[in-house]
Amino acid sequence: MTSHLNKVTDTSTRHFRYFDFMLAATCVLIVCSNIIGAGKVAELAGFTFGAGVIFFPLSYVLGDVLTEVYGYQRARRAIWAGFFAAAFAAFMAWFITEMPPAPGWNAPLAEGVSRQDSFAMNFGQAPRIVLASVLAIWLGEFANAFVMAKMKVLSQGKALYQRTIGSTIVGQAVDSAVFYPVAFWGIWSGELILTVMATNYALKVLWEVLLTPVTYKVVSTLKKAEGVDVYDEHTDFTPFSIK
Repeated sequence: MTSHLNKVTDTSTRHFRYFDFMLAATCVLIVCSNIIGAGKVAELAGFTFGAGVIFFPLSYVLGDVLTEVYGYQRARRAIWAGFFAAAFAAFMAWFITEMPPAPGWNAPLAEGVSRQDSFAMNFGQAPRIVLASVLAIWLGEFANAFVMAKMKVLSQGKALYQRTIGSTIVGQAVDSAVFYPVAFWGIWSGELILTVMATNYALKVLWEVLLTPVTYKVVSTLKKAEGVDVYDEHTDFTPFSIK
């Protein structure tokens, strides 16, 4: 798949045609998953799971694609962008929720429930959930990218499925282990936290496995379009950089 591509070990000064689109898609997925789906628990066919699990794992799929195609340096920039986007979206939701509502707008929607109450229920995330969310994103995405990049170098670019699934196993484990205890310990029962953690983790990894053919196709298409195959052989893997 990559024999005709130029091997690259440093992408810091290189221009890519489609990286910006991948970065934007990552930010959109992270923000939407955390604002819309983070706090709801759903049940389907007897399985209890956090509703955000339906779409949030796609950000890890995009993270795999970014690391595989553009390398850890560019994936690191996307992770920071997603982190700040999620933090700003959470701040904006809190700020607007806390603004005094206009009397004409704040009409009752039901007995004892005003429009402001309904708005706060949908967008007024608790600071604890925001902290848990952005911390889990930051740690989980970096763990995913690090494992993905290291496995590529060690395997010399072979067996893409092993590193996409392997990196997701690590990254999603970190994400789930951080988010649910930090966000809901003392609010949900310990049993519910463990149940949601376990089912969400299994579903996230299953998503990655099922989407492997799609990941292969996207990676192949982007590599051909960009004309390079990036290996992080001399990369500084510190997360505290956007170079």
